[in-house]
Amino acid sequence: MASDPPARILVIDDDDAIRRLIVKYLEKNGLETYEAADGLEGIKIFRKTKPDLLLCDMRMPDTDGIEVLKVVKNESPLTPIIMISGAGLIDDVVEALRLGAWDFLIKPFSNISILKHAVNNSLHRAQLEWDNRLYRRQVEAANRELQASLAVLREDQEAGRHVQIQLLPEPESRFGTYTFSYILVPSLYLSGDFLDYFELGDGCLGFYIADVSGHGSSSAFVTVLLKSLITQAIRRYKNHGDTMVVQPVKVFEYLNSEVLHAGLGKYLTMFYGILDTKTHTLRYSNGGHYPPPIVKSGKSAEFIPGEGLPVGLFEFPGYTERSLDIPSPFLLTMFSDG
Repeated sequence: MASDPPARILVIDDDDAIRRLIVKYLEKNGLETYEAADGLEGIKIFRKTKPDLLLCDMRMPDTDGIEVLKVVKNESPLTPIIMISGAGLIDDVVEALRLGAWDFLIKPFSNISILKHAVNNSLHRAQLEWDNRLYRRQVEAANRELQASLAVLREDQEAGRHVQIQLLPEPESRFGTYTFSYILVPSLYLSGDFLDYFELGDGCLGFYIADVSGHGSSSAFVTVLLKSLITQAIRRYKNHGDTMVVQPVKVFEYLNSEVLHAGLGKYLTMFYGILDTKTHTLRYSNGGHYPPPIVKSGKSAEFIPGEGLPVGLFEFPGYTERSLDIPSPFLLTMFSDG
């Protein structure tokens, strides 16, 4: 496995003996070095080599350490720079730290090992700074991608919601003396709740309410499938005399088989009824839908009896049909949990 390349250190000091001492010590500890005897030369080497860290004397002729520090901070704010100051120059040290120096050392060194400690600490801190900046850029890029994806998802959800609304019946429809109406308030753009009512002829009206497990686009897709299957059954009844659509149990068995074999990992609860407007009777089946519908006449209101298993969960759920004489006048109310 290839090891990381050694850190590159630029040493700037007009004192040849001190500069050579620092360079030799750093190289002995496995670091790559560049050296400059004054500030102007140091700036040139800095711009050419882009070192990982600078060690710079405070007091030098012509271009001093403060000027070097200002240039480095302006051109490469994340490059660490350690200032080297003679004893008694505390004001210089304070000024250097204020301008962005990462650390400072006092010469002559009482122990050369403090140089290694200061360099290692600054290099480690610099790596953390770079890692944090890279992480922030990655997070910001991920957030931008997420926002773009969410925008596309919202557009898809809105388009899907528009399609789903088109599949619903008119909010209020009148069939002879019977009026059907609904209010649908989904918790998301796309809903797993669906309902329909329709005229079958010969005085029969069909209606149902369904609630697909889960939320979002996958549940909404099942409502589209449900609408398609019921519409096909209605068409077969009107065109070919297939009576399945007027037999609630047969409808549930048909839907149960289709949803199971679709392999969507979804199921639905459903109430399906056939209203005979001539005899004023309701034949119905309940596929696990709760709460059951409420029928109200005058001051009396009660749940319609009957229960069953959800559609799309079991191979042989055993649905049953019940009938109810409809009082006059009456109000039949059905609910979904949203």
